[in-house]
Amino acid sequence: MFALTMERNKKYFVAIIPPDSVFEKIENIKLEIFNEYKLKGALRSPSHITLHRPFSWKSDRENELIEKLGTFHFNKKFLIQLYNFNTFSPRVIYVDVKKSNELTDLHYLFMGFAKRELGLFNELNDLRGFYPHITIAFRDLKKQQFYKMWEKFEKKTFEDQFNYQGFSLLCLDKKWEILHNFTI
Repeated sequence: MFALTMERNKKYFVAIIPPDSVFEKIENIKLEIFNEYKLKGALRSPSHITLHRPFSWKSDRENELIEKLGTFHFNKKFLIQLYNFNTFSPRVIYVDVKKSNELTDLHYLFMGFAKRELGLFNELNDLRGFYPHITIAFRDLKKQQFYKMWEKFEKKTFEDQFNYQGFSLLCLDKKWEILHNFTI
């Protein structure tokens, strides 16, 4: 009798992870939200700006994915600015990221690369456009909570910045974990 090996699909996504000093501030906000509102959805992934939303990939081809991602180059260092909070009403609250030409160019080039080199098409034709942000509450945020919570967050201020240093590949196990960092 022959044993069949099953190729298992795993979920991945590509994102910019802020440096530790900024990362910790945002993670602390997510922990405050958990403590006050018991919302844990945003705690399932590290604070990030999504470059490519989650996609499936065969786990036995993970090394190939990492190798191919390593060939993507955007060697411009640029400033990423975070400013206050915003929403995708009525289900998401996030730290707002100021749009910049460099960030938009990075996203556009990465989407073309993902389509051409990885065969990932799902986001290239996304009609919603690119709205860089760092989510602090979503999935388990109910409409009633959303409006109460937004009353508080629309009055709060948050301001920080960091230099783009590269991107990361994240993988879903029980929660999203950084699998590999790609630096410039």
